[in-house]
Amino acid sequence: MSTDHQKYSTENQADAIRQYAASRGIQIVRTYADSGKSGLKIEGRDALKKLIEDVQIGNTDYTMVLVYDISRWGRFQDADESAYYEYISKRAGISVQYCAEQFDNDGSPVSTIVKGVKRAMAGEYSRELSTKVFAGQGRLIEKGYRQGGPAGFGLRRTLVDESGTTKGVLNRGEHKSIQTDRVILTPGPEEETAVVRKVYAAFVHDRLTEREIADYLNSRGIQTDLGRPWTRGTVHQLLINEKYAGDNVWNRQSFKLKKKRVRNAPQMWIRSSGAFQALVERDLFDAAQAMIRARSFKLSDAEMIDALRAAYEDKGTLSGIIIDECEGLPSSSAYSARFGSLLRAYSLVGYSPERDYRYVEINRALRSLHPSIMAKVVGGLKDQGSATWQDLTSGHVVVNGEISLSIIIVRCRPTPTGLLRWKVRFDTSQAPDITLVVRMDTSNRLPLDYYLFPRLDLVAERLRLAEDNDLLLDAYRFETLDFFYEISAPVWISEAA
Repeated sequence: MSTDHQKYSTENQADAIRQYAASRGIQIVRTYADSGKSGLKIEGRDALKKLIEDVQIGNTDYTMVLVYDISRWGRFQDADESAYYEYISKRAGISVQYCAEQFDNDGSPVSTIVKGVKRAMAGEYSRELSTKVFAGQGRLIEKGYRQGGPAGFGLRRTLVDESGTTKGVLNRGEHKSIQTDRVILTPGPEEETAVVRKVYAAFVHDRLTEREIADYLNSRGIQTDLGRPWTRGTVHQLLINEKYAGDNVWNRQSFKLKKKRVRNAPQMWIRSSGAFQALVERDLFDAAQAMIRARSFKLSDAEMIDALRAAYEDKGTLSGIIIDECEGLPSSSAYSARFGSLLRAYSLVGYSPERDYRYVEINRALRSLHPSIMAKVVGGLKDQGSATWQDLTSGHVVVNGEISLSIIIVRCRPTPTGLLRWKVRFDTSQAPDITLVVRMDTSNRLPLDYYLFPRLDLVAERLRLAEDNDLLLDAYRFETLDFFYEISAPVWISEAA
């Protein structure tokens, strides 16, 4: 089951299965449950995969599998997939019975036809639900409501009720708690909005590059909304995001029915113009976009290849990150769009990578990010009254002289099928009391969430995290570290008993 807000919660299914078994004198000896998991794909369905593995290798102390109904095998888009998993059980001599269906799974022509129809209906239900959810989100976008994502520098996420009355500003990591509430973007503090307007004016009127603007902001001690120095990339993102002109844009990317992520063409984007209060005038924003587009298209194919060849000769290697960080060079996406792929562009300059070496730059960037995350954690602990210092021998943070904390930053690794994975390697040599795993987002630039693993619960040196994990892992997951800061804070007592 993927959510508790339905009749398919694992508790309700278990009760129905127990009643079915009791009425027929069946003894339940083992339970396989995938709580909080989507049934669209078998990936992430660890309990279902364990069931199939046990049946295939004969690791069974049972002769029957009881399933709530046909859709609990999964709402696979190919109806034959759930039929295949049932067949694996039957082939091993394990019968399958459905507790909430109005027919007996006895292999008769009627049961075979009904099962085929219901499997198709289960898959169609997911397709219809996906369409309805997409349409509902699209309508909310057109009404000017924000559908996820950080507000960005100079903006704030503001919570409003169904009548549009403001309820308050959401901080980073906070989410709405009432389903009918909505989130809109509103201007942040005046000192931030003034910086946004100054950045656009410097780019359009003063003809400064993103790098020059970033250097100017850093020299003035101005930081991004994440409290970090500005870079060429962060300035560029500020210049191209339509929310600063007051527009609400959604559906740039799609990830429907757990299939591969795709980048949608602009004509597929859902846009609501003037949804938010603009921080920059429309004419100024449009001028910035025109300048950026002109910069991308003014080079011929030959000029782009010559520029890439010069970067290759200078750096000795090429990658998407190297290209994006080279001043005056078109972006890696521009090369991919112009020549079909980055590998095609590489071949035109004589570069043939044996593999994708982008991870080298990513790992280097994550290593440089570690001190700032360490400082953020130490600062958060101190703000709550904890005494902290860093053990120079182990590199751990010692909290209140009682708890040792190790911080691990884990990069996101997309698989060839579009799934996201994070591989964690724990520091078992020093055995910290708590290991803080910082899971990075898909761009490996910002933390996505945090895992706090106590030493007592670590049973392996390595761990692989998926986008959605079972409750045994996600019980340690947190959107922010506020909870950790609070429970680590010392509590003072007036006298000891």
